[in-house]
Amino acid sequence: MTGRWRFISDHRHLYGVQRLCRVLAVSASGFYRWIEEIHEKSQGAYGVPRVTREIRDRHGAVNHKRVARLMRERGLAGRRLRRTVRTTVADKSVPPAPDLVGRVFEPPAPDVRWCGDITYLPVGGSWMYLATVIDMHSRRVVGWSLAAHMRAGLVVDAVTSAVEARGGDGARKWARVF
Repeated sequence: MTGRWRFISDHRHLYGVQRLCRVLAVSASGFYRWIEEIHEKSQGAYGVPRVTREIRDRHGAVNHKRVARLMRERGLAGRRLRRTVRTTVADKSVPPAPDLVGRVFEPPAPDVRWCGDITYLPVGGSWMYLATVIDMHSRRVVGWSLAAHMRAGLVVDAVTSAVEARGGDGARKWARVF
């Protein structure tokens, strides 16, 4: 930080940044450029709270609302880091599952081929698991189940939900499987 910026930083609590910048004939936006520097040094990860904390540590008091406004004006925003959950532990000794659909993902009619997916959702500090059954022709969810566990029963409930929703003689077919 150059001499002028350091002077402004050291005396801004007495006179305010705008007044000091006017007297020293420098732009206030130049003084606030260090917000951009902090944001860049964090590789774009820091948002308003961390930038504010960093500025306070280096230069003293600053209002978080001002930091938020200045970051917004410059198009700066922190990155949201997502938590991840490891849901699969790969076993190298087990052969891969067989390809039952022969890589044909576009069946000729609805309810000819279904596929499933399980996703996890952060809810109040813990995880919920959502199993869905999707009709590969229409790409619509035909059945689903939500639970606080990821056991086989979650998938069974989702498939049962799909069979019940679609009706027909599917219940007899699925009865053998389960």
